[in-house]
Amino acid sequence: QVQLVESGGDLVQAGGSLRLSCAASGRIFSIRTMGWYRQAPGKQRDLVASINNGGSTIYVDSVKGRFAISRDNAKNTVSLQMNSLKLEDTAVYYCSVRAQVGGVIADYWGQGTQVTVSS
Repeated sequence: QVQLVESGGDLVQAGGSLRLSCAASGRIFSIRTMGWYRQAPGKQRDLVASINNGGSTIYVDSVKGRFAISRDNAKNTVSLQMNSLKLEDTAVYYCSVRAQVGGVIADYWGQGTQVTVSS
């Protein structure tokens, strides 16, 4: 199994910045893709950004130019630097990884961290 621990969520004013971090632990053989998703009240959980083990990134259009995802393969961590935050960025942010444990590749999720952007 893989455990994911997220940190960094907070209340911040519009225009401000936050950095989310997620650390993966467990009997991990390898981690493929690492990503951040978010879920606002009453909405579905959507991808915000992802990064594969080669360093290629994907961003949802609404965060391009404002958010940056990065990973440290040696530490099995992934971070999301969020700048120029907007009210619509308010959501619970979830870390997710696709990891190989033994011979099984599966997706794992963190417990979520709240990001609230105020005016």
